Amino acid sequence: QVQLVESGGGLVQPGGSLRLSCATSGSIFRLNVMGWYRQAPGKQRELVARITSNGSTNYADSVKGRFTISRDNAKNTVYLQMNSLKPEDTAVYYCNVREPVAFGGDYWGQGTQVTVSS
Repeated sequence: QVQLVESGGGLVQPGGSLRLSCATSGSIFRLNVMGWYRQAPGKQRELVARITSNGSTNYADSVKGRFTISRDNAKNTVYLQMNSLKPEDTAVYYCNVREPVAFGGDYWGQGTQVTVSS
């Protein structure tokens, strides 16, 4: 059974930083894409950043230059370093792991709250 457990959320002042972690367990095909999504109240869930198993990344325009996604394949863990946080970054952040289509796995964590407020 695959499990994703996020940690690192919390309350931070504008301009501050947080680092989210997502530890995975269970059988996941190694060639996968790991990502972070977020959902603010009253809005749809949106992609924040994702990273392939060989390290290729892409980011939402709203976080480019401020957020950095990384992964440790040996630990099956993905990270999101968030700097220069803004109030509009406030949301529940979800970790996602997606296997190739042939394998079909699409796994989600339970979410972690990030609140940016003074």
